[in-house]
Amino acid sequence: MPAGHRARCLGCQSLILLDTHVLIWAINEEPRLGTAARQLINETSERSRILISSITPWEIALLVEKGRLALGKDVGRWIDDVLALPGIELVPLEPEISLESVRLPGVFHNDPADRMIVATARRRQCALLTADSAILKYAADGYVNAIDASR
Repeated sequence: MPAGHRARCLGCQSLILLDTHVLIWAINEEPRLGTAARQLINETSERSRILISSITPWEIALLVEKGRLALGKDVGRWIDDVLALPGIELVPLEPEISLESVRLPGVFHNDPADRMIVATARRRQCALLTADSAILKYAADGYVNAIDASR
């Protein structure tokens, strides 16, 4: 992906990939999800698809298991309900995504879930909606197309 490849406007995206925390924020109607980001999710789900990395259910289940996230229902049922929403597409963990996650260019941290999510956005050539400062910095360096979900 060429340097400087970042989202230029919120409404220009045909597909977006949600980072794990953004999915949780959107479903739980968290105020941490910015107004523009919420509008982008709504508009994209009406005209296209919202992508979810296949690592996201694993990450959510791990957060629940560690007691860092409470969903109000069984995690499996919660994930099934989310994936059944109109416009949601689970991106399978393809070999190319797995390889890309360990070959990301530039400097990026070693969190496996973040690496898979970034690799998915790069392989699908879509914007990643995130509030993760490490991912936003990586995007500012030109390695992934990302949009700040806190706005």
